[in-house]
Amino acid sequence: MKLSLRGVVKEFGSNRVCDGISLDVAEGQMVCLIGASGGGKSTLLRCINLLEPIEDGEIFLDGEDISVPGLDPAPVRRRIGMVFQSYNLFPHMTAEENAMLAPRRVRGMSSEALRPEITALFERFGLADRMGHYPDQLSGGQQQRVAIVRALAMRPEVMLFDEITSALDPQLVGEVLDVLRLLKDDGMTMVLATHEMNFAREAADKVCFLANGKIIEEGSPSQIFGAPEQPETKAFLARALK
Repeated sequence: MKLSLRGVVKEFGSNRVCDGISLDVAEGQMVCLIGASGGGKSTLLRCINLLEPIEDGEIFLDGEDISVPGLDPAPVRRRIGMVFQSYNLFPHMTAEENAMLAPRRVRGMSSEALRPEITALFERFGLADRMGHYPDQLSGGQQQRVAIVRALAMRPEVMLFDEITSALDPQLVGEVLDVLRLLKDDGMTMVLATHEMNFAREAADKVCFLANGKIIEEGSPSQIFGAPEQPETKAFLARALK
């Protein structure tokens, strides 16, 4: 199993945002987390990437417990990439420079040595003619695709995506979801929080419905969307699929 969570608890003061969550993600799987805002999806992703320390439970990457207190998170974050709602691109750097920054610093590679790899990523995701553009010269969808390229430039083993289409105009959502389809075809292991129900139904290997910090129900897309068992899941989908 590529990624395994066991009884993960995350609290902010008296608010238990993740309440004993267990989840298995196999290598090459795409797992979609669905549910209303505030259900714990984003916090769970931040815990997996060690951006938030957990109060209890364990998180395993390839069998190694990465949630041990005091563990240096930097090596783990090189293996687990994360893309957020906001693009977080440096406005004074071109798209190419944004993508090269982390691998140059962390992998210790020169721009010249990195350029073929970075160029191939931009070409893969339809951005070859945008490498020299600054963020304010790009559409929201293009900026989000550059953010994905930047994360992939670190050669991660797992990718986490936190509502990466929620800040986009509806007409730009499709081009970002197409990138996720390409990554799935490449065999990338992915966990994503998403409000894109049709995409989750079509592309996910497993869907988890979260509410009140718990996974209420998980299963295949056909089971979750076609025959949900829990009343909370049925009520959420009745609203979400209107």
